[in-house]
Amino acid sequence: MGKLFGTDGIRGEANQYPMNATMAFDVGQALTRVLKDEGKHGRVVVGKDTRISGYMIESALEAGITSMGGSVEMVGVLPTPGIAYITESMRADAGVVVSASHNPFQDNGIKIFSGSGFKLSDEEEAHIEELILGGQLSTMVPHARDMGRAHRLEDAMGRYVVFLKNTFPRSLSLDGVKIALDVGHGATYKVAPAVFAELGADVTVINDEPNGYNINDNCGSQHTERLRQVVLDTGSVVGLAFDGDGDRLIAVDERGQEIRGDQVLMICARQLQLEGKLVKDLLVTTVMSNLGLREACRTFDIVHHASGVGDRNVLEDMQRLGGVLGGEDSGHMIFLKHHTTGDGTLSALQLVATMLKSGRPLSELATVMAIFPQKLINIDVTSKPPVEDIAGLTDAIARVESELEGRGRVLVRYSGTQNMCRVMVEGPSEDVTDRYAEQIADVVRAAIG
Repeated sequence: MGKLFGTDGIRGEANQYPMNATMAFDVGQALTRVLKDEGKHGRVVVGKDTRISGYMIESALEAGITSMGGSVEMVGVLPTPGIAYITESMRADAGVVVSASHNPFQDNGIKIFSGSGFKLSDEEEAHIEELILGGQLSTMVPHARDMGRAHRLEDAMGRYVVFLKNTFPRSLSLDGVKIALDVGHGATYKVAPAVFAELGADVTVINDEPNGYNINDNCGSQHTERLRQVVLDTGSVVGLAFDGDGDRLIAVDERGQEIRGDQVLMICARQLQLEGKLVKDLLVTTVMSNLGLREACRTFDIVHHASGVGDRNVLEDMQRLGGVLGGEDSGHMIFLKHHTTGDGTLSALQLVATMLKSGRPLSELATVMAIFPQKLINIDVTSKPPVEDIAGLTDAIARVESELEGRGRVLVRYSGTQNMCRVMVEGPSEDVTDRYAEQIADVVRAAIG
């Protein structure tokens, strides 16, 4: 058995190892054992997104936790950041999310939050993994009288909606403002419409009928085509698209143009800077961020720090450096003054608040940064050897970087959650960028594709 935890918990095809009921049961037992060893009661919040496999996995987690003497608060379908919020606000010892984020329905995952609402550290995950793979959990269970109970928390969504509304400035009003939402048949399908409607917005919602199989299916943050048209058809001032577990946001401006995560981050960073609230004038993003963001940071004297890929790395660097805003171009954004993790609905509220404060349309705000042409190619791979060991790849990258002459860059990395290699090239024009990206991708395909 290999390593279980990737960059965002455990993930895989549902009903297959490691994402089967047996593993979920073991995770529940191991997590509870770790909490008990730390002197805690073992009170765990468990929630999920809308995948059909969520029923199986949440039930197995519940069984594992209660068998080891822990107690479970079941919250049902709720966005990942909502589960983090409920975990912290109820002073539970941990929170578990059953979701594979933006992946298709057949995948699922398990990610764990500490009682403070932050994702577990690598060391804590390693401890849980050691217990699972050690095969001794069955010898650690308590006597029957010491087994735990499970409860269903009926008002979890309401609590989370109130929390989100309180992050929106009371001095601003959304009364009558036309907003389009694409909830991706995912975990935000009730929460996001409720938040914006209760704040007074005139809301149009699409893809809000999850059936267990349609989560992220040509909708949500990765597929904004329909939302772009809906914005134009309804005259909405903004379109807001979320992924399956609700921790990402991709926006659409009033002209129907997609606004990526980097642009939203830059828009919000500039507003916070003008208000004197961008602590240390610092913005933390990742090495995948567009070169245009770095140029914009230089223009506005914003200190930019590039972390490793993944919201966990962004958060760690934000905490280490004292930043309050960070995220990824994919739409993960962390507003640390409001929440401990990326939250798509919260990010949407901050973006809309910035629009209202500035009195400018989103298309105009987005000019805060230029977008360098970028080509990202995802290649399915059969193995993940070190990038520098792939035959010919280092030479191919060096050749492209030499020809770009400082007018672009190359980044090749593996996905932390899928068997995939990502080739990203930025350059001076679409044609040049596409050509160089394909050249490097061909080398990867020939070696491990």
